[in-house]
Formats: sequence, structure tokens, C-alpha cells
Amino acid sequence: MRATMTLSVLTLTAALVGLSGAARADAGRHHHGHAHPTFSAGEPGNARRPARRITITMREADGKMLFAPDRIEVKRGEQIRFVLSNAGELEHEFVLATPGENLRHAEEMQKNPEMAHDDPNARRVAPKKKSEIVWRFTKAGTFEYGCLIPGHREAGMIGTVVVKER
Repeated sequence: MRATMTLSVLTLTAALVGLSGAARADAGRHHHGHAHPTFSAGEPGNARRPARRITITMREADGKMLFAPDRIEVKRGEQIRFVLSNAGELEHEFVLATPGENLRHAEEMQKNPEMAHDDPNARRVAPKKKSEIVWRFTKAGTFEYGCLIPGHREAGMIGTVVVKER
């Protein structure tokens, strides 16, 4: 009986260790079996930590669609609180990525124009409304913020983020 109980305890311990290892291996995955997304321009910031505040205004003017400012500079490692203010009459988006990623995503938006973004690196903002993104730029380079609603990017709604080494 004692040998059977010892064997049962060992079997249970082995099973728990195996489950623990499986849980660790699955820690970077959603339940659907795919990895958490990674972002070319850095990572979502921590809203509880200090951040430089940059207001990005979205609007239409003279047949164009604009971000103001359309160029910003940050330091690698810096955390930014983007305050996205839609001063226009139309919905607009702010999608932070590389130019190539945004171009590919814009093609997808042409096929699915009602696709809305509420990802860590993207927001859709209704007319006369505001939203925020807190972002930490972990990589040096040149990135882009764009509105990927069909026709908006083509009408000039693109901005540039230059991330410099400290």
C-alpha cells in the first residue's frame, strides 16, 4: 500500500510538473494558438508611468486629409502619450508601424473598409472626439503613423516618427 501511495504521489508530481512546463511554454500565446503580436515601432507603454505628451490633430482641409504635426522626433526608450484629436468631419485612424506594414494593411482595408482598429498601436477616432495611445519606442529608426481608411492615406494622411538613439 505504501509503495502504491508513493507511486501515486510521484505520478501526480510528474503530471503537475508537466502541466507547469506546458503553461510556461504557452505563456506567450493566446488560447487560439498564435503568439502575442510584436510591433515594429516598439511596444505598448505603461499608462501609470511618466510620458511626454504629444497631441496629434486629425482633420480635413482643402481637399486633403492631414495629421498635425506630420513629423515628430523621439529618443529610443522614450515613452509618449499620443493624444489623438479628431477635429475633422470624418472618422480617422492613427496606425503606428513601418511604412511597408501600413501599405500592406492599407491594401487589406481596401477589401474591408469597415475594419476598425483598437490595437495597442492603432485607434479609430470619431469626428470631434479624442483617444489616446501610450507608446514606448524601443527601436531606433523611421516609422509612420497613417490613416488607413480607404482614400485617407492617398489624400495625404501620413506622419513620420523619427526615433533617435539617446
